[in-house]
Amino acid sequence: MHYVYLIESSWTQDRRYVGYSTDLPSRIADHNNGKNPSTAPFRPWVLKTYIGFSSKKQALAFETYLKSGSGHAFANKRLWPD
Repeated sequence: MHYVYLIESSWTQDRRYVGYSTDLPSRIADHNNGKNPSTAPFRPWVLKTYIGFSSKKQALAFETYLKSGSGHAFANKRLWPD
């Protein structure tokens, strides 16, 4: 499976991150262990939403969309839990 995931900083809730992985538990652990320079300063991270795709192409396209302007609006309305 190919996953697009949304994580939020427990330290400051205005920090959110959208990513892609085929091994979701390991990827979340990497974020929390500081292995990603862009997320390391805002640890710990909490998984808020993930979507599984059978196709890598579809997953990467959805990740790209979520990082766009209209994708941010969609995610804020539909994917980020209150």
